[in-house]
Amino acid sequence: MVMKRQQFDTALNGLRKQLIEMGGKVELAIIDSVRSLKEGDLELARSIIAADPAINAMEEQIDEIGTNLIATQQPVAKDLRRIIIAFRMASDLERMADLAVDIAKVTLRIGDDPLIKPLLDIPRMAEIVQLMTHESIDAYVNENVELAYKMAKMDDDVDQLHSQIMRELFVFMMDNPKTVNQSILLCFVSHYLERMADHATNLGESVVYLVRGKRPDLNA
Repeated sequence: MVMKRQQFDTALNGLRKQLIEMGGKVELAIIDSVRSLKEGDLELARSIIAADPAINAMEEQIDEIGTNLIATQQPVAKDLRRIIIAFRMASDLERMADLAVDIAKVTLRIGDDPLIKPLLDIPRMAEIVQLMTHESIDAYVNENVELAYKMAKMDDDVDQLHSQIMRELFVFMMDNPKTVNQSILLCFVSHYLERMADHATNLGESVVYLVRGKRPDLNA
């Protein structure tokens, strides 16, 4: 029985490490996707798209490790929640990576065309989302509920920036019809980041569920 518990703890630690590594890759994808847009770096955009299958594979590995643990160890109570939460968090991280790819694709669509305005608020959104991702993973590792609840406030900050960006871009489109195409693409980028923040908030909710056994609605 002792050996069995040791094996379980070792596998669970491997699951945790895999989730941390996946979170780090998603953080990088978020920041790099917006940097590619801001700097018009098409090669960086292509590299983000090319790296996405590796992130998808990490989600599959987390699912495989967790499924094997459930099948062979039959965990109960909090141990089972740890595995289920790893599944949920990996799914949210994978979706965030997909949204980073969507931003990279916007970079490629804009191509060598100059941006209609310097990007300030969009990079700020990306910084907040990156921090939300990092801190939600820290909250999971340390089972820190207070840190998890920070996601709600940070999500509100992202929502406010999103609304501000949308208003500004609508003004651009009304004042100069030639900016419409790029303005719409930048609206998409802002929306992608807003959706990432929602997924990061889901990560925080998962941590609260892990610790307390009840899932709050931090997106309310």
